[in-house]
Amino acid sequence: MFCFCGLKAHFLCFLALVFGTSGHENGPEVVTVVVSEGSDAFLPCSVSTSLVQELFDWRKDQNKQDVFMYENYSHYNNGLIGQHDQFKGRVSHFQQQLQFGNASIVIRNTTISDGGNYTCHFPNLEPEQIFSIKLVVRAAPKPIVWLVKDTEDQVQLHCVVPGAFPKPEVLWKESNGDIVPAEPQVLYRGDHYYITLLITVTATNTGLFHCVATQEEIGHVIDAEIRVPDKQFKSSYGDGVLAGLFCAGFVTGASVVLVLCVLYVRKNYIKKVSAPKTNGSCNGESSQPLQPL
Repeated sequence: MFCFCGLKAHFLCFLALVFGTSGHENGPEVVTVVVSEGSDAFLPCSVSTSLVQELFDWRKDQNKQDVFMYENYSHYNNGLIGQHDQFKGRVSHFQQQLQFGNASIVIRNTTISDGGNYTCHFPNLEPEQIFSIKLVVRAAPKPIVWLVKDTEDQVQLHCVVPGAFPKPEVLWKESNGDIVPAEPQVLYRGDHYYITLLITVTATNTGLFHCVATQEEIGHVIDAEIRVPDKQFKSSYGDGVLAGLFCAGFVTGASVVLVLCVLYVRKNYIKKVSAPKTNGSCNGESSQPLQPL
């Protein structure tokens, strides 16, 4: 049984346990409680008799950690010793509900490490009773996506899931639902998964893309979308063409000017070489001034 709840919905979880676990000859089924990291977790547990003068003991991960104990008005929050350091000052019970058999507890400000298998044990009841609760503390951040231009005819789409738990499956999908193959890069640090997924998109494959993170264990799906516009590539081609035309025009113009200069110099050189040499005069006339008779 799944119970997606925090402190505000603890009564619904309590009812789910009471009515959902009855009629099990081999003991109650495991109730799964899912909460978001940083919120408060309500772990339901109840019996049909008053617990004011009874004993009940909450433990985690096969009795390795003492979470909360109550015995005839004494408990971990008023002097009873033995509580694990991880839970000190963070766990409380419902004193006014003990007369109704409610042994539920609340764990404040949950962390990923709080997740695990809990037992609620009534050793002095006849018969002895043990209830099992699985707590899943989830971190389900929205993927972060962005576009990086790679070359003139392709771009790269980046997707990062920053610190998730449980480990999600991360996929890139096109708008029609087709999966774009990619190999994720996974980093596990501080009880969280950091996943990066990179794909390359060409000019023939534009439109809307989705980065989808699926945490199947808790039934959670979240995605982020990004659009690759046609102009992303058209602008690249336009800039390239304009630059090419400019360069080609510049080179062509320079070549024409160079050729004209060469022809001009060559023409004047030929004229100079072919002209008759008569004492430095032009048209055969003397360069000396005429003397008067």
